[in-house]
Amino acid sequence: MAVAQTKLDLTETRIGALAMPQSKGWGQTARADALARLRAMGLPARRDEYWKYTDPSSLTQTAAPRAALHVDDEAPIFGEIDRLRIVFVDGVFDPNQSDDLALAGITIERLADVMAADLHWAREHYGVLEAAGQIPVARPLAALNTAYASDGIVMRATGVVEKPISLVYLHNDPTSDAVMHHVVRVESGASLTLLENGPAAARFNKVMEVSVADDGDFHHIRTQGRDHERRAATHIFAHLGARSQYKSFTLTANGVLTRNEHVITLSGDDASAHVAGAALGDGAQAAFHHDDTVFITHDAERCESRQVFKKVLRNGAVGVFQGKILVKPGAQKTDGYQISQSLLLDDDSVFLAKPELEIYADDVSCSHGSTTGAIDETALFYLRARGVPRDIATDLLVLAFIDEAIAEIADERLAADIRHRLELWLGRRRQG
Repeated sequence: MAVAQTKLDLTETRIGALAMPQSKGWGQTARADALARLRAMGLPARRDEYWKYTDPSSLTQTAAPRAALHVDDEAPIFGEIDRLRIVFVDGVFDPNQSDDLALAGITIERLADVMAADLHWAREHYGVLEAAGQIPVARPLAALNTAYASDGIVMRATGVVEKPISLVYLHNDPTSDAVMHHVVRVESGASLTLLENGPAAARFNKVMEVSVADDGDFHHIRTQGRDHERRAATHIFAHLGARSQYKSFTLTANGVLTRNEHVITLSGDDASAHVAGAALGDGAQAAFHHDDTVFITHDAERCESRQVFKKVLRNGAVGVFQGKILVKPGAQKTDGYQISQSLLLDDDSVFLAKPELEIYADDVSCSHGSTTGAIDETALFYLRARGVPRDIATDLLVLAFIDEAIAEIADERLAADIRHRLELWLGRRRQG
């Protein structure tokens, strides 16, 4: 199908405002291929099927919308966890605030250095999973990222990494427009935990490509801070080998527009992928629109996938969930589960859900469900009858509602940190 001229014009205008970073050989080829993909599909528009619930215009316009800086006086999340910190400021690596990148069981390099190398293991991964993830659904913002990403981290876990790698995204410039790309390779038998937190930029476009070999484990936890005016589009493309495990959890609070996409392929027998998320949206101070779009493909036998998403919305906030499980022919004994739920704390907020199953194997167990509701008045009455003020009782029920998603975090220390952060955010909201 021909791409509409308006989309082509928008795409060329956006490209014309960008400068492609310098790369050598394979890096230059990968960027050129991504640019060709972008031009062939065009930037997203509201009429596109996978964008009908979310207006992408602020993500595709030439200049990033201004985002006022937010002074955060809370203690940094994950601050009590022993971790290796890698700091970016407005999308640029800051070595002065980062830890030494040397750690047993893993090699960590800056994307800019890797793309300048003639030979590197990342050539088999950079842009490869993103390109594969363009079928059957076009993801043009990811192609733009592969072509124009100016910074990021390339890491390869070869053993059990003793402590988490923590990517910290700081935001200083109110008009910053960051395009970052990470590549993660977990070798056979290796294990890695990756943490992400921070607002990153006024507008943030991030892609992470994750390849997990046979018997590898990858755990991912991120928080997308409390900045009210930020805009972000993130993509994670993951490929799982036999008996590998992938677990990802995202906590989002506030933000004018956040779109998180997960594209996962289970290509080895007995692989497991769990994706979970919790969002707290309050439209009182700024518009809040949060979109989780997930596409999981089962392409091997006896694989398991879980999608657990919870959204708590108030004051006109909008939540979106689009989740699909595709079971290919021959992917017998598939176990696929998907649940998306929203808690609407007033009559002005909206939750839009599009759960999908597409199954071409005959021996599978797959299910999906989506619910929207108000606070449980019976539970609220029970708490208030025991002397708990209404606002605190409401927050306790919100925490209980979200906890099913938090329970997907394997490391209880990290789960406890997330719960504590939620309590702080809810407490701040009660205090105005």
